[in-house]
Amino acid sequence: MIETISEHATFGGTQGFYRHQSRVIGLPMKFSVYTPTQAKTGKVPALFYLAGLTCNEETFPIKAGAQKFAAAHGVMLIAPDTSPRETGIAGAKTDWDFGEGAGFYLDAAAAPWSKYFRMETYIVDELLDIVFSNFALDKNRVGIFGHSMGGHGALTLALRHCDIFKSVSAFAPIVAPTKCTWGEKAFSHYLGDDKTVWANHDASVLMLQMQTPFPDGILIDQGLGDKFLAEQLLPHEFASACAIAKQPLMLDRHAGYDHGYYFIASFMEKHIAFHAKILKISARNS
Repeated sequence: MIETISEHATFGGTQGFYRHQSRVIGLPMKFSVYTPTQAKTGKVPALFYLAGLTCNEETFPIKAGAQKFAAAHGVMLIAPDTSPRETGIAGAKTDWDFGEGAGFYLDAAAAPWSKYFRMETYIVDELLDIVFSNFALDKNRVGIFGHSMGGHGALTLALRHCDIFKSVSAFAPIVAPTKCTWGEKAFSHYLGDDKTVWANHDASVLMLQMQTPFPDGILIDQGLGDKFLAEQLLPHEFASACAIAKQPLMLDRHAGYDHGYYFIASFMEKHIAFHAKILKISARNS
């Protein structure tokens, strides 16, 4: 059962914001869905967008300018919140880069975080089914993309669930969280001290264990004016892993662009077209 918070007509479709009681998280969760007009006559492909640190389910639909391009391609857009909220866990709201607003799209294994922070299962199991049950989503044509922490989530969830996600891209993603302070902080709290467990949520490590998981390619855009590039994002780590795994990778670097949504909006059309092309191929092969 979902509750409609608000719905807004835009580009011939509907941008909606919703709430439901999550069985996986154990708390209320919010998410947004852009439904293109094509969904009135049949099921449409869908893209999950995972937002970055401090963001929520409203950030992407408000800031990214994606609806226009999703409408043109007939693609649904789904954006979950970035973490459980109002957990009551001590320290969950203390830091901007950890806790509420920073779930890292994994299932926590260490207490007290393991009680509520189960974002991987929430997205790939519960939320996908909720959207499928309530909207005209074609479950055989689902892609995923995201930004920063959400780019980490998009890459790792795609690699861990290739049966669900047929396409993947990212904006300025954290691609080697086991080698950067953001990842080390989150993983040590959420997953404990065993770094072999951390590796299961590191896109660069996961890619080294695979062979061409996405033959149609992975797309990453990265701004060279991004202040987090050198210490937190480390795209060269993922590029090296893709070369070893024979995974086609389009890593496009852009001078002058920073880490924010002006950068994301500048290349949103490119990303949605990238996914739409692959998901249409997927439809022909399904």
